[in-house]
Amino acid sequence: MSCSSSSSSSGEEDEGIDEYRKGGYHAVRHGDSFAAGRYIAQRKLGWGHFSTVWLAFDTHSKKFVALKIQKSAAEFAQAALHEIELLSAIAEGDPSNSKCIVRLLDHFKHAGPNGQHLCLVIEFLGDSLLRLIRYNRYRGIGLNNVRDICMPILIALDYLHRELGVIHTDLKPENVLLYSTINPAKDPIRSGFSPILERPEGNPDGKVVVNFIEKRLKMKAKRAVARISERKSSMGGPSQRVRSLEGIDLRCKIVDFGNACWVEKQFMEEIQTRQYRAPEVILGAGYSYSADLWSFACIAFELATGDMMFSPKGGNGYSEDEVLIFSLLKYCVTLVKIMFTSCLIVELAVFS
Repeated sequence: MSCSSSSSSSGEEDEGIDEYRKGGYHAVRHGDSFAAGRYIAQRKLGWGHFSTVWLAFDTHSKKFVALKIQKSAAEFAQAALHEIELLSAIAEGDPSNSKCIVRLLDHFKHAGPNGQHLCLVIEFLGDSLLRLIRYNRYRGIGLNNVRDICMPILIALDYLHRELGVIHTDLKPENVLLYSTINPAKDPIRSGFSPILERPEGNPDGKVVVNFIEKRLKMKAKRAVARISERKSSMGGPSQRVRSLEGIDLRCKIVDFGNACWVEKQFMEEIQTRQYRAPEVILGAGYSYSADLWSFACIAFELATGDMMFSPKGGNGYSEDEVLIFSLLKYCVTLVKIMFTSCLIVELAVFS
């Protein structure tokens, strides 16, 4: 789960209410305090299948942070401990905070009605690269901008691989965050947001303060607006224009180490989100640092073009992994043809 201002690990807009139960999510209200009052919840940033992430105000440092609250069941607590171990090692080896990886600031346990939750306090960052791609209407952001973004990602991967022996295993646009939000109004510092320092009156029973019916109506309205925008785009309307990225800080950091592993201590055979999954992982041939580099290359392609390099969909008796393998083979055949044609042109030029 990333710690951005607008992140979600799923196509759904909210996590629903079913997992707010024993072993599940902790219900958070605006103004709730954590760690003996040090951190005050401001608003929800996003959620994943293991946790929710909240913007919080650190009353000691007087800074905004991201508060990641893990589900309370044992398997989720174990995953949080693993992430804390990795992020602690990453921070210890990078005292200057220059390796372009999200910073773990603190961690603690919080007891609630659904159990005891491990909480990670992480530096607050901005929007994900996925949000940047969507902001630019899937038109590609220009090669100079791609270079600016790729450099910090490569610095981070070099540090993880060469110095620490860590494989991220789930590199994708959602897990790379810009230093700040694209829209200044959503940045608590640039917008001049005044932090909530105590819980507003009302809702004393501690239930989740979310009207899910109202939220779903809003979601339907958003989808309707998106469909209208797509129709305008296909007709050559104004939404077809590429937006300017001037003024947007393209510095970024890699986040979400919940599935990361040490190269010599791997936990899973199948890693990575399918669209960014390396061929050796699909074939079950083992994996190493090159799996992250494959994902990085897919991200670079997506930034440059606005399209995913591979977007497999199962059907006709084939699984999504099988379709992905066919796509890889097709690309390889095309590459061989290009190389053969190039060699032939060079040869004709030499002997003519």
